[in-house]
Amino acid sequence: MKIVVHDTASAMLELLERPQEQRADALREMFEPLQHVMSEVTGEVDLVGMHLRGGGFRIDRDDPRYPAALRTMRDADVWNRVEEAVAAAWQRIDGAVPGVRHAGTVHVVVTLGDPDNAHLTGRSRGYLGFGGFPGAIQLYMWPTETSLRNIGHAAAHELHHNVRYANVVWDPASVTVGEQVVAEGLAEAFVRELAGEQAMCPWTLELTGAALDAAYEKITAAVDVAGMQNLTPYVHGDATARLMGAEPVGLPDFPGYAAGLRIVTAHLAASGLTAAQSVALPAREILGNAGVPTGA
Repeated sequence: MKIVVHDTASAMLELLERPQEQRADALREMFEPLQHVMSEVTGEVDLVGMHLRGGGFRIDRDDPRYPAALRTMRDADVWNRVEEAVAAAWQRIDGAVPGVRHAGTVHVVVTLGDPDNAHLTGRSRGYLGFGGFPGAIQLYMWPTETSLRNIGHAAAHELHHNVRYANVVWDPASVTVGEQVVAEGLAEAFVRELAGEQAMCPWTLELTGAALDAAYEKITAAVDVAGMQNLTPYVHGDATARLMGAEPVGLPDFPGYAAGLRIVTAHLAASGLTAAQSVALPAREILGNAGVPTGA
């Protein structure tokens, strides 16, 4: 696997110097490596539109916080840390599952987020990742104490997804809640294997006790619910569901991560495997090892 972490810091600093009417084209150019990979799977994708709707920095205004944030990220060596984390993650998976299918090249694009986006800077503590398209990883980040500490771990989490979906079919019409929570649990357990429990997403660790028990019961009862449009309430919770125009189901923020980790931890104990070794296993097998019933 060839890993290319693009120098988006320079690209964004240059973009911010351009007139506002030129910035969409500059952003589109920056996203071209992702565009090429994702379009092969889904057809044409409007990554600029997704950026503007999904918490990326605004291109319709000048904001002195943006270049300052990029300099903070550069000073924190974010791009090199992301590259090192993805390389270490791939080395672990490749050693655990020799011959596992994977993209020949993985393009990694770190993108500045919008500090005024409550989902990014509030619920998500300053970072979001997308790695489900083999060959493409995107990380959105606003520099906070948590995001600066965890961005490399987030990259490793997304690399696990990237390899998983080079082996497991992800179809928007048929994907289930069970698949999605297993994927998140595997990626978090993988980060735990690489760097310890403290490296996992904070929301994975914060849902505990009776609240986790209740969320786990509701999510495991819904593992056969299918369709991409039905996943968000169970994986990301009610607040994100409302943001995405989905129907809430009575769950707190990011419950699928903590519930998924509980499922995967039970699977690992039952099977003797690691999260790296489990990267390509069907969700049904992992759920079965964890004692979670699924439909026929």
